[in-house]
Amino acid sequence: MTKLGYQIPNFTYPDTAPDRLFPTIVGQAVEAEESGFDTVLVMDHFYQLPILGAPDEPMIECYTLLSALAQHTSTVRLSSLVTGNTYRNPTLLAKTVTALDLVSGGRGQLGIGAGWFELEHDSLGYEFGTFTDRFERLEESLQIVLGMLAGTAPSLDGRWYRVSEALNVPAPLSKIPVMIGGGGEKKTLRMVAQYADESNLICAVEDIPRKLDALAEHCDRLGRTRSEITVSLQTSACIAPTHDQAVAEFEDYLQRNPAAEVRRASTIVGDPDEVGARVADLLATGIDGVTVNAPANGHVHGRVSLLGRTLAPLVG
Repeated sequence: MTKLGYQIPNFTYPDTAPDRLFPTIVGQAVEAEESGFDTVLVMDHFYQLPILGAPDEPMIECYTLLSALAQHTSTVRLSSLVTGNTYRNPTLLAKTVTALDLVSGGRGQLGIGAGWFELEHDSLGYEFGTFTDRFERLEESLQIVLGMLAGTAPSLDGRWYRVSEALNVPAPLSKIPVMIGGGGEKKTLRMVAQYADESNLICAVEDIPRKLDALAEHCDRLGRTRSEITVSLQTSACIAPTHDQAVAEFEDYLQRNPAAEVRRASTIVGDPDEVGARVADLLATGIDGVTVNAPANGHVHGRVSLLGRTLAPLVG
């Protein structure tokens, strides 16, 4: 389960030639594994998100990338954070995640959400639909994907998907954990309670207790125990050996990526003591762990290792 995840959300690195892009990504994944992260995650997007950069900045297809990272790591789980259901047919998604599990020696994980980035859909020809449409599709998809991953050959004659005894052979090597991303209290957290092993929240810190209460209420109603579900919070950090180094690297990142200015207040910036204290405060809200990204300086050799060594003792 993901108690300390390292997410790689961007592939725009200064002074990195195209032929060094993948090695730079591998370096982050290896540092994450060696320093105590239990999961490495990448975004399932085709265009860069507006809070991180411009749409035409590099984005690598996530499952191809995760399968490649599987060949350079040996212990970390590998997951999207999170799969956009709107552009992944559920039967193909089940086969894709199973393939990831097989090529990684049993380290595949399914992260999934309803989809939200309308520009991607409009530009690339994926149906976006209404908020209600997307959540109806997600629920039907979960019924199909989870059935296929469990080997039950599901059939469904739904509004959005129709499958008949959908086979998935070969099967995953073991049960694949399912994480649902998002913090919607009525729909998303109800689906977490009904279908998932993990919840990844994206919300303000002050809202965490309310989200946890909502999840617990859904669990009670559906006959589950809240403690069965691992809840993590998504956050961002820019760590360096000294406070001044961290601030300088973060400011340099903002100069190179003006769109990321909106992330200033939500990014934890500082030396190991500062970053550790801030994350300890997050954990004190009742969550089980964190997924952390480091778009400002994760590409700098040693920064992901420093982040992992700082945070691993807090969630161990």
